[in-house]
Amino acid sequence: MMNLRRVSPRRKIALTVLAVLLLRYMFSLSGTMFDPPYSTLVSDRNGELLGARIAADGQWRFPPADTIPLKYKICLIRFEDRYFRHHPGVNPLSLGRAMIRNVKARRVVSGGSTITMQTVRLMRRRKRTYLEKFVEAILATRLELSCSKEQILALYASHAPMGGNVVGIGAASWRYFGHGAASLSWAEAAVLAVLPNSPAMMHFGRDREGLLRKRNRLLHRLLDANIISRTDYELAVAEPLPAHPHPLPQIAPHLVTRVHGQNPGNHIRVTVDRHIQVRTEEVLDRWNGIFSQNGVSNLAALIVDLKTNEVLAYGGNAGFAANASGSRVDIIHSPRSTGSILKPFLYCAMLQEGVLLPAELLPDVPVNINGFSPKNFSLKYDGAVHADEALARSLNVPSVISLRRYGVPKFHDFLKRAGLTTLNRPADHYGLSLILGGMEGTLWDIAGAYAAMARAVTDYNRDGTYRERETFRLLRDQPSAERRRDESPLFNAGAAWLTLQALTNVNRPEELDWHFIPSVRRVAWKTGTSYGFRDAWSIGVTPEYLVAVWTGNASGEGRPGLTGARTSAQVMFDLFNLLPATGWFETPYGELVEAAVCRESGLLRGMYCPESSVDTILLPAKGLQGAVCSHHRRIHVSDDGRYRVYEQCAGSRGIRSVSWFLLPPSWEWYYRQRHPGYRTLPPFSPECLSGNQSEAVMQFIYPYPGAVIKITKQLDGSRGRAVFELAHRKPSARVFWHLDGDYLGETSDIHQKELSPDAGEHSLTVVDEDGSSLTIKFGVE
Repeated sequence: MMNLRRVSPRRKIALTVLAVLLLRYMFSLSGTMFDPPYSTLVSDRNGELLGARIAADGQWRFPPADTIPLKYKICLIRFEDRYFRHHPGVNPLSLGRAMIRNVKARRVVSGGSTITMQTVRLMRRRKRTYLEKFVEAILATRLELSCSKEQILALYASHAPMGGNVVGIGAASWRYFGHGAASLSWAEAAVLAVLPNSPAMMHFGRDREGLLRKRNRLLHRLLDANIISRTDYELAVAEPLPAHPHPLPQIAPHLVTRVHGQNPGNHIRVTVDRHIQVRTEEVLDRWNGIFSQNGVSNLAALIVDLKTNEVLAYGGNAGFAANASGSRVDIIHSPRSTGSILKPFLYCAMLQEGVLLPAELLPDVPVNINGFSPKNFSLKYDGAVHADEALARSLNVPSVISLRRYGVPKFHDFLKRAGLTTLNRPADHYGLSLILGGMEGTLWDIAGAYAAMARAVTDYNRDGTYRERETFRLLRDQPSAERRRDESPLFNAGAAWLTLQALTNVNRPEELDWHFIPSVRRVAWKTGTSYGFRDAWSIGVTPEYLVAVWTGNASGEGRPGLTGARTSAQVMFDLFNLLPATGWFETPYGELVEAAVCRESGLLRGMYCPESSVDTILLPAKGLQGAVCSHHRRIHVSDDGRYRVYEQCAGSRGIRSVSWFLLPPSWEWYYRQRHPGYRTLPPFSPECLSGNQSEAVMQFIYPYPGAVIKITKQLDGSRGRAVFELAHRKPSARVFWHLDGDYLGETSDIHQKELSPDAGEHSLTVVDEDGSSLTIKFGVE
């Protein structure tokens, strides 16, 4: 025997450490005790289950819970291990009693295992033998040293077999009773307590009476022990066993699938509000039923609380449960053609840089820009339209002309900064079509940009500063990051506020006149329709909420009548009606200045703008650098106002100076058709016809100067013709046409000529009866 007196101090320390490590190994457990795959659970902001996805091994096994319901705990201990609170993991009396019974029966009729030992057996998943029973007993004591009694109960409850492919009381409660474990009745808790002892009994169609007897015996024990009252007992035994398995909730299924893909095997709490989500899905299903009659199968929506930037409802698509066409596609994160939904960002960007004034008059006439010929949805033109009205009516031509003025590369960069992640090509790839659906975007990204614009106003109004842009929050347990001050904000509060004001006047009389719908709330909103009627968008904001909707076919198939105003906008306003009413955006006076502008042109007041046409409005500070009105001109007319005159030729007609609102001829030709009050310039008096008539009297509508046009073949193979069109201030004037010096003929009233010029460069000249002339050059492919 070793003489301890001769052992060196170092050896004593080493032996002591070795003994401690040996004891720790024998009487404690470390590492992950259970490592099976778990189902993915997704709960709403209040902990209510939205949906789940089965574990990788095909089992409904919910992630372990920290606690278990009191009723189940009482039933389990009373049925499996009455002395659970008192033994160290092993109950020798139970083991001895079980051994005697097994010897007498000459087969295994009782195991004698404690709940702790059964937990170890579930952990090890080994064949049941006497040797394994001994190992379980040793490990049970180690488990008792490693975990509290409550933790052991929770481990057992989460991993006990409950019949079929159901494991644990969490999954069993939903599959058998259709609700969570926290709501278990005494009868339900008793069923789940006795089930792991004979899990096959839960097979629908097998020994149901045997399961019922076991449950009722346990309930009677609870009655005898005065744990439940006679009334509780009678109510419990009267409860029938579940007749069939219940499906798990399928609320926000696309969100559940998305979370499962990103966080499999976990219980994730999201920001969605179950009540709002359910009502949102009801609205989507109702409208989807209507739209599907026109062959439109898919519909998605997003609702966001702008105060917290948290998603309240996530409708990835309608018809998920019915497995309708394309219904499994999560549209919220699917790139789709944007249509006109990006126009407010161009308007806001131009406002805050002083490139555009809020109501500046923009041309709305046919144009051809390097072969690109945008057209308005109505296929009509106003000649000239105020910028805010053009945005509200979503006119395409003014938007394209504005983008050309602002610059495609600048706008491309602006959209990327706004969070549009699908802009993965250079700016010149998109060109001017960028503003009309030439790019694809997701509902998530575009809604985020609208939210950022709205929050720029509310952030600034709160404390006079801006905060960094943040993406929508979906995970409830994710800590909200501190939004730091942004020294170079993307959206100026003043420009954003003016944009939102313009978007409250959105109207589509050619599609649906919203002014006659009394239930519509005050919302800043915009619609969009992609080419070919494939995608219909509608996004609206108030100070507190954002609602974004997309309608269409996931396959990309277009349908007649599939427009933003007729489909998505109606859904959007129905969803806003689910939310509490809110106030309106306060005016960010600190980011706006007052300026005098011409009411008719929308430009800064010019020297010839009459006092009666001048308004004082708010605009961003850089707007003071904007253009001055050039449409009001000073002209001289006769005393009766019938003629224009000059001082040297007025004679007896008299002369007086007036301010006259004058548009370019091509604008004027369309403008006066919609504005009967517009006055064209009076003609020169006969005595002044030889005077200096400096202003333009003619302007080509088509082709655009420098345009390159294509002449296509007819069905019979002959060469086609192009219609050249001219606007004249005096429509009845005779105009003489010349192509490359060759006389073509004359027109009056309607100044149009059908021509078929050869390929190459050409020069077209027109001369009116008063001698005024105009020449343009164009090319033919």
